[in-house]
Amino acid sequence: MSVSSTSDCGRSGARSVAVWDPLVRLIHWGLALTIVLNGAVVDEESALHEWVGYVALGLIGVRLTWGLFGSRHARLSAFPPNPAAALRHLVALSRGDTTVHLSHNPLGALMVYNIWATVLFLGATGYMMGTMQFFGVDWVEEAHEIAFNWLLVSIVLHIGGVLFDSWWTGVPLVRSMIDGRKRVPRDRSVE
Repeated sequence: MSVSSTSDCGRSGARSVAVWDPLVRLIHWGLALTIVLNGAVVDEESALHEWVGYVALGLIGVRLTWGLFGSRHARLSAFPPNPAAALRHLVALSRGDTTVHLSHNPLGALMVYNIWATVLFLGATGYMMGTMQFFGVDWVEEAHEIAFNWLLVSIVLHIGGVLFDSWWTGVPLVRSMIDGRKRVPRDRSVE
């Protein structure tokens, strides 16, 4: 951890580490907004629903590109999808490990890739439903609906994981996705 990226949080007894750059945070909250809009606000038969879906796809495209060239913690190499690492992380948690991961922990990494893949699949099936070849084709519509339901389950698990990890490690993760800094208690090891 570089000295320039950390600061003392004073009386809180925590180190403040710059982690999420403005583009990562904008994409995160922008994607959340597109999901809320298309899932609960916008009429699914409207052109606006399609355009909001295209914005979601664009956000993921920018995020994946930024994952190749962006800041250290934003890079995909900082949180590769690794089921074996996720299992090791679960075992470590069961043994009381409170290590703080500056990027995503291995379970969080799997969830991020899951959400991105699900939104990409929703975009693909949504696009297909608007073509002459697939318009009104039952399996495409059913796949789109199943994917959306899976996305809702994934979001609930994601929020649950964020709340658990915040409680377990003492790092306010929602705040870090707002201001870009993780406040790591001094008694926690960092990975």
